[in-house]
Amino acid sequence: MELILKYFQGLSQKQQEQFKQLAPLYVEWNAKINVISRKDIDELYLRHVLHSLGISKVQAFNPGSKVLDIGTGGGFPGIPLAIMFPETQFHLVDSIGKKIKVVQEVAQALGLENVKAESIRAEKVEGQFDFIVSRAVTNMNDFVSWTKGKVKKQSTHDLKNGILYLKGGDLTEELQKFTTVQLFNLTDYFDDPFFETKKVVYLPVKFKG
Repeated sequence: MELILKYFQGLSQKQQEQFKQLAPLYVEWNAKINVISRKDIDELYLRHVLHSLGISKVQAFNPGSKVLDIGTGGGFPGIPLAIMFPETQFHLVDSIGKKIKVVQEVAQALGLENVKAESIRAEKVEGQFDFIVSRAVTNMNDFVSWTKGKVKKQSTHDLKNGILYLKGGDLTEELQKFTTVQLFNLTDYFDDPFFETKKVVYLPVKFKG
């Protein structure tokens, strides 16, 4: 928890309480349904919660906006972002039903009324969103194909609507065809060595016509 407060000082009492509850909730649910590796559960706040919140350093979501989290797994980055932006609607999807069961239970225990969790393939999701977020579920080429037609045309944020994708390592080859891509190094926001190669990949989605 101290780690979250170090980088996010303006949290309400309710938000602090919700972030604090994440550890016992995930320890409990991970024992029943393994959604986080045993090694990572001890580093939950660093490797999962703070990593997810890297997106919020790049773009704060407006009240009333809609965000889709594809391949959310146990609820990352969606759950920490939903705590951070209680007036933004989050739709968390994963094709694996038992993972979504964990997400639903965690969201309910935290009282997150701005979270909808659904077991569904990304391509089947209906509706349009301001941003689509994810954490390294596949290569960017495939990810972009999954998101076709799912981004709203009208932008209301500093960044144009599009994809905010958490990835690490050397992305030069993977991203070379995406000429409008922007990379945000998480070391600009967080000083832990864990973030050395970690980035937020931002890809605005352009519309024809």
